[in-house]
This record gives sequence, structure tokens and C-alpha cells, in this order.
Amino acid sequence: MEKEDKRPEWGRKCGEGCLVPQRIAVALLGFFALLFAYTNRISISHVIVELVVPKLRTNVTKGTVCPGDKSLSTHKLSDYADRYRWSEELQGFILGSFYIGYIITHLPGGILADRFGAKWVLAIGMLISALTTCLTPVAIMYGHEWGLVAIRIIMGLAQGPLFPAMTTLLSHWVPKKERGTLGTICYSGVTAGTVSSNLGSGLMLHSMNWPICLYVFGSLTILWVILFVIICYSSPSLHPWIRTKEKIYLEEQIPMKAERPPIPWKKLLFNKPLAATIVAQIGHDWGYYVMITCLPKFMADVLGVTIRSNGIMTSLPFVAMFISSISCGFLTDWLIRTGRMSINLERKLFNFIGAIGPGGLTVAASYAGCDVYVVVALFVLAMFTMGAYYVGQKLSPMDMSPTFSGTITAICNGLGSLAGLAAPPIVGLMTPQTTVAQWHGVFWLGFVILVLSAIVFWIWGTAEIQSYDPNAPAKTA
Repeated sequence: MEKEDKRPEWGRKCGEGCLVPQRIAVALLGFFALLFAYTNRISISHVIVELVVPKLRTNVTKGTVCPGDKSLSTHKLSDYADRYRWSEELQGFILGSFYIGYIITHLPGGILADRFGAKWVLAIGMLISALTTCLTPVAIMYGHEWGLVAIRIIMGLAQGPLFPAMTTLLSHWVPKKERGTLGTICYSGVTAGTVSSNLGSGLMLHSMNWPICLYVFGSLTILWVILFVIICYSSPSLHPWIRTKEKIYLEEQIPMKAERPPIPWKKLLFNKPLAATIVAQIGHDWGYYVMITCLPKFMADVLGVTIRSNGIMTSLPFVAMFISSISCGFLTDWLIRTGRMSINLERKLFNFIGAIGPGGLTVAASYAGCDVYVVVALFVLAMFTMGAYYVGQKLSPMDMSPTFSGTITAICNGLGSLAGLAAPPIVGLMTPQTTVAQWHGVFWLGFVILVLSAIVFWIWGTAEIQSYDPNAPAKTA
């Protein structure tokens, strides 16, 4: 017996005229959500270079930093009278303050998305993120460093539900056999946002006043919110103009029980694969957050790169990661579809590649001396290998429990964001004089954390649906 089509007449007509399947539209909207979220989040890593008095390269011990661009050594302290004299430790705290709020709203956001749908959780969070980005110059003007910390915490609160809600949205729209491709298209928005922020910030800060950079990124995010609210819906059953054929296909591929059972907290908290997934998330987040928040400072303080060159050079590693993550999505779907590799092995193998490659190559980059091109090339290779991560651990919450994927992602991403909170202040404490030797320690620490987390996930991680999910297959006697 066919289900009654409850779509409005205009929806049925519009749906038959749509050329792009709605699940692809959802993945693309998710891509741009993460892109704009990350421009909001990490543009401050470049802006702060323009806000503070730079390290005067003539006053540091010879050989501890690279000669750098000659124009950077001609300035005197009097040239920076209008800038802030924030210590390295304070700058690290400012860069990490975003994650104070970010941690708090992860779990509530995941629960709300699982219970009531992801659409409005995403839309409201992104709108607040956009507004805080636009208001950051005002916060700095009137509140100085503490105004900046406060606005960053509010932005973190707004973005905390982003990944849990996004995972919930994808679990309703993307079938398991298309997860590698559409999932990585969506999640590669993180990398694209990092590229856009690094490149866009560098170019805008070179030729315009620093507030313009924040106004541009914030305004573009508001435009995305408007488009998202019009086009996207939490599930195929709620979408008014999805094609009938696609709706039937998705309902067959992603069966969801009408009534949501209560979250099985005890089974979740004592689930070994979930614990391994959390560890893998923390390891990846440490390596990634060090790169997105501290790489611009490394390039400026140690290699002596100008702000425009900094934006270009710090964007290249993330361009490589973007290309890699998309390629890995197509590759892994092909490997799984043709039976050449099981989903379980694929998740573990690609997660391991996405950890040991970046860990080893960033250490090598820190020992490459003052040859900027060699250093950048090694960072590019490091982030290219990190692109494999998105078809590894990142897809595991959807694998383990489509019903509670938002909650699981909230737990993993929330605890993983502790790395984002800890990394910038710890890097600031480890690099008080920002010397090459001090940065060696930063990258060695990242290597150890990444490799250990990958080993844990290899041993205990899984892509199998867990028994606490109501859609898990019943065990036979």
C-alpha cells in the first residue's frame, strides 16, 4: 500500500522540476555552512597579527628565528603605538577562548537536533555566529582584550551545536553507501573555510583595515542563513518539494522509526568503540587546531613572512587537504561498493593515515630551516595526508548509530574541542620567545598525540551499528 503524499500541490510541481537531488543540495549547503563557520572562527588568527605589536626581529637572539622579509626589520616600536602589547600567553588564551563556549553547547545542540530536527538548530547557531563576527570590532574597541574574549566565547556557544546538528542532518539525508562521497563533500567545508579565511584574510588585511575582514565574513554568513532556511529541511519526510522517486529511495535506504526512544546514556558512556572515537577526535583536533590557530603566528614570528604572503602560504596546506578529502570520499565509496575493502577497515586505515602523516610531516617542517618554500611544501604534504581523516573517524557516529548520531557527535566533538581550548594557550606557554627550538617541541607533542589516538581507534574503533540503536539488526540465537 502506497503512502499518502502529503506534499502541497506547488511542492509536487516544483519537485519534479528540480534538477539537483535534495540530498546533494543538503550536502552542498552543509559544505557552505562549515565554510562560513570556519571563516568566522579562525579569521581572528590573522587579525590578531595586525592587532598586536609584532616581535621586533632585531631584538631577538641571532639564529633563533629566520631573517624573514627585510621590510619587517625596519620598523620601530613607535610605528606600532596604536597596537596592543598582548603577551604570547594572553594571545594564546584569546585564540582558545572560542572553545570555552564551544564545549558548553555541544551536547545540548546534539540532543535538540536528534529530538526536534537539525534545521533550526543550525540556522540559529549560524546566525548568532555571523552577528558576533560583525560585532567583534566593536567588542575590541570598547572592551579591548576582555571584550574580544567575551565575543569569542559567545561565538563558541553559537557554533557548538554545528557538528552535532550537521551529523544529524546527514544521517537523515545520506544513505550509507553514499556517505563517503557526500559526507566528505559536506565536511570538506571545514578545509575550504580555512582556505577562504587564510587567503581572504591575508589579502584583505594587506590592503584594507582589519574590521573589513570580519564584516565581509559575517555578512556572507547571514546570506547563507537566509538561503539555508528556504531550501533545507530536517528530513526527506518534511521536505515540500523533494522528488517522489528520491523520497521513496531515501526512506528505503535510511529507515527511521517514527518515535524516538530515550537516549541510552549508560550504554553510550560505557561503549568502548565510542570511547575510541572520542580519543581519535581529540587527537585529530589537537593537530588541526594547532595548524589553524597557530600556523599564521609560526609563519609570521619564526619565518618572518609578511601578512599577504602569510595568508597565501597558510592557505596552501588546506587547499591540499580539501583536494585530498574529496578524493578520499570518492575512493573509499568505490572501495566499499566494489567489495575491495570493508567499511570497518576503511574507517580505521584512513583515520591512521590522517594522523601519522600530519604528525610526522609537521615535525619535519619545523626542522627544515629558514627555506620558506620547503617548510610550506612539507606543511602542504602534511595536510594532504590529513584529508583522509574525514572518511575515517569523522563518519563513525553515523555508522554506529544513525538515530543518536547528533548526540554521539556532540560527545565526540565536544570532548575533542578540549584540544581546541588547550592548544593555543599551551602553544603560547611553550613559545614565549617564539624561537625555532620552542616550536620543535610544539610539533613533537602534536606527533605523539596524533599517533597514539590513531592506534587507539585502530584497536577499538568500529563502523558497525551498535546494539543501543533502535535500528540495529536483531541478534539471532
